[in-house]
Order: sequence, then C-alpha cells, then structure tokens
Amino acid sequence: MRSVLSFFISLIAGVGLLVWISRFIGWQETKSALLIFTGWHGMVIVLLTLLMILAGAWKWKMILKSQGYRLSNREIIAPYLTCFSLIYLFPMVIFGGELFRGYVLREKYNIPWAKAISSVFIDKILEITSFLVTILAGTAYFLFKIGLPPKNLGLIFGIFLAVCLISVGFFYFKIFKRESIIKPLNIFLNRRKSLGGDLLEIEKEIFKFFKIKRKALWGGLALAFLRVAITWARCCKSISILSALTVLGFYYFATAIPIPAALGSHEAVQVFTFNALGLGSGLAPAFTMIQRGAELIMAFIGLIIFFKLGTGLLKAFLFKKIDSIMKQNQ
Repeated sequence: MRSVLSFFISLIAGVGLLVWISRFIGWQETKSALLIFTGWHGMVIVLLTLLMILAGAWKWKMILKSQGYRLSNREIIAPYLTCFSLIYLFPMVIFGGELFRGYVLREKYNIPWAKAISSVFIDKILEITSFLVTILAGTAYFLFKIGLPPKNLGLIFGIFLAVCLISVGFFYFKIFKRESIIKPLNIFLNRRKSLGGDLLEIEKEIFKFFKIKRKALWGGLALAFLRVAITWARCCKSISILSALTVLGFYYFATAIPIPAALGSHEAVQVFTFNALGLGSGLAPAFTMIQRGAELIMAFIGLIIFFKLGTGLLKAFLFKKIDSIMKQNQ
C-alpha cells in the first residue's frame, strides 16, 4: 500500500513539474522543437533505445556465462526487459526489478539464489560505474563550458556526486582487498539470510567476479560503456558530441530521482542544461519527450512480459504448494 501511494505521489509531482515547465517555456515553442525529432529521427531513437537494452542484456548474459550458466538470448532478454520496465515505471520500489530478475533465474532455470542475485548485483555495479564516469565527464565539460553553477544547485549536485564517488570508491576498495562488507552488517543486524540466500555467499560470488585479471570483468565493463555509448548516440541529434555528453550525464542524474519515467525531473534538469549550453531551453522538453516515448515503448513491452512471466511463476508456485500438501496428506 505504501509503495502504491509513493507511486501516485511521485507521478503527480512529475506531471505537475512537466506541466509547469511546458507552460514556462511555451507549448508552441515545445511543439516546434518536437518536429525536429519526428519521422525517421524518432525511429532512429527508438532503434537506439532497443540496442541500448540489448547491450545491457548481453552484459548480463556474459556475467552468467562466467558463473557457468549459458542462457539463450531469449531467456536473457525477457527478464532483463522486465527489470528495465519495473525500474523505469516504479523506481520507488527499491530493488524490485533486480529481485524479480533473480527470482526468474532461480524458478525458471534452477540457478541457485546466490549466483542468480549476485549476477544481477554485478550487472548493476558495472552499470552504476559506467553511469558515474559519464556523469563526471559530462560535468567536467559543463563546468569548462559555462563555469561554476549557482550556489544552491552546485551544492546539491556536489553532494550527490560526493556520495556516489565515496560509495563506489569504498566498494571497489573493499572488493579488491577482499574485505567483507556483509560481515559487519550481519553483526549489526544480527542476521545472515536474505530472501532465502546467504548474503555472504552472494558477496563471495561478487568477489569472485571482480578480479583484475578476469576477462569477464573487462568484458562486462566494455559492454557497460557500449550501452552508455549507444545512449550517448541518442543525444547527438542537433547537439554537438561534447554537449551530448553533458546532456547524457544529467540524464543519468535525473533518472536517480524516484519519479516514474523521470517525468518532469528529466525536463527540469535538461531545460537548465540546454539553456546553460546555449542550445535553447525550448528544445529540451521535445528532446526528453521523444526519448521518453522510445523508453516507454520498451517499458510497456517489458510490462507485458512481466505479467506473462509472473503468471507462469505463480502457477508453478501454486502447483508446488498443492503437490507438497498432497504428499503430506498421503
């Protein structure tokens, strides 16, 4: 119930922000800018969005292969696209998409929970690493281009970057030194189990993957940055390459705000970015709407797959329960 309430509150806030920005800039200016991205250009953005999803799925497939599990492209893409859909449409449900991915691997393909969920966490770690590098590179160009931002905005963005850098830096420091992060947490929380899997076993799988000499690590990072490069290419329509890098970095920043489909938050961030870079604030809402349209197509396909997978998993679960009850009564 709390998650549903959070969804509607964040959605209303996002819609309100979007309407305010569009009225502030002017609907006519937004409509004129929208024409730039229609037709073939819009189809290219949809195609690049699909390639972005496929690159991410390929990365996850490589991670699972390094753990000894060879799944087909179809078996990988379905839960991956479902996870994208859940994260994109319901970002306030923390780890909802990731846990569903792990659950599908365990229930459909009999992959042990520790390996299933660790593959998902490894995928997210590589993804966050590539996002953070992009944000830093985009911010560096932004500051080079316009100088320091207003004090309050600079403070918010600075705190966000500092928290991300410290968190990721701490994680990699611990992981390459093979120092457990879970053990101190287990002592503090007085628990070892999480959703049927041993946290220490999950951490062990993550440690096993993150070895400097391991090819799978570098292959995973390469695919993570390939995904970023494809997303970067989406931003290059009517925008220079370096400006597009800044736009992409701020896009990742906007998606960190838990609003469904980054509604309103993406527009707010990009209006500021486009205006500061001299690209015209009227272009920003059109740019974000076309990108969101392409992402929503993928998200709704993922949602259909989610209901299909969920129904199948629910049936399997119920049959197992019925079978277990019948055996107990015999």
